[in-house]
Amino acid sequence: MNQHDLTRPDRTAASTGSGGGVRAGAHNGGVSKSRTRSRPATRPQLCPCGLGAPYAQCCGRFHHDAERAAPTAELLMRSRFSAFAVRDAAYLMRTWHVSVRPPRLDLDPAQVWTRLEILGATGGGPLHAEGTVEFRAHYTDRTGSGLLHENSRFTRADGRWMYAGTVPHRPSGFAP
Repeated sequence: MNQHDLTRPDRTAASTGSGGGVRAGAHNGGVSKSRTRSRPATRPQLCPCGLGAPYAQCCGRFHHDAERAAPTAELLMRSRFSAFAVRDAAYLMRTWHVSVRPPRLDLDPAQVWTRLEILGATGGGPLHAEGTVEFRAHYTDRTGSGLLHENSRFTRADGRWMYAGTVPHRPSGFAP
């Protein structure tokens, strides 16, 4: 299964003799009997971002449609976490501000992003030009489980939210 086929609608076909289902039996008085095989119901895969919606209707809509942009910095943060989880390097590069974007991105196939916690946000709404999102991203890799705690900075470029790096950490007691 590829990333673009993470959800499949349940299919239960009822055939009345014109191409659907598996035909069985003989004609009885001009009526054909049909039998259909139904697949077990599959539940749509939930989005890794933690909002509880199916991936295709949540972050997947941003990943698979370059014209669709996350309307807030927090949704961009969530969609970027999901992109790491599904290994969508193209989306990550597309949403990385050009001033801090690396020349290339190599995702570690052994690293599995398991959970996102949003700890707080400032700005980043539909009417803002900048915003921050503090989060904890949980993962597992070859060495065990880990945690990335970051306060990310976001800015708008051409009306779209972009990841612009991290907010520098100030030591406690620091006064500007």
